[in-house]
Amino acid sequence: MALAVCLLFDRRGDLVVRGLWERLEQEGVRTLLSHTHGHHLPHLSYAVLLDWSLDHVRATVESLPDAGPFDLTFHGAVVFPRGRVALAPSLPSYVGARQEAVATAVAGAGTLHRHYAPGEWVPHVSLATRANGAGLPVALRTIADVVPVTVRAEQAVLVDSSTGDVWPLPHVP
Repeated sequence: MALAVCLLFDRRGDLVVRGLWERLEQEGVRTLLSHTHGHHLPHLSYAVLLDWSLDHVRATVESLPDAGPFDLTFHGAVVFPRGRVALAPSLPSYVGARQEAVATAVAGAGTLHRHYAPGEWVPHVSLATRANGAGLPVALRTIADVVPVTVRAEQAVLVDSSTGDVWPLPHVP
């Protein structure tokens, strides 16, 4: 399916997102908790490749400099087509440059999804997979009950979205 270059959160951030997934599921709104293989991790994606060579992508990302962890604050929600709902973070401006560097680098290792091309990235942390109709207000109310909240992006990984397989990276680009 796809290979993503993802940033994982500190323990608090992981618990915040998982807690939102659980609350939404209890309200009947499908989340990444029950989506596809059910092994999703709370994350922020820098890049998503539609076709790829794992070894090539890994070597490419590992060759990028370590830029270290950073804080991001969730202030609300963003709604995408087909009822996808995500947390909307504010983050330091340099993170956009880091995302562009990663996306540009990995584009040579596969086919980059158009939403992750330089200048097209909308930073988000996915929550609901299909919050249509009555589910949308539930999702928005649930998010509003939690934000604002600040978390730390502290680890980078590669994730195969079709299986949930994860390959840790040695640093955060």
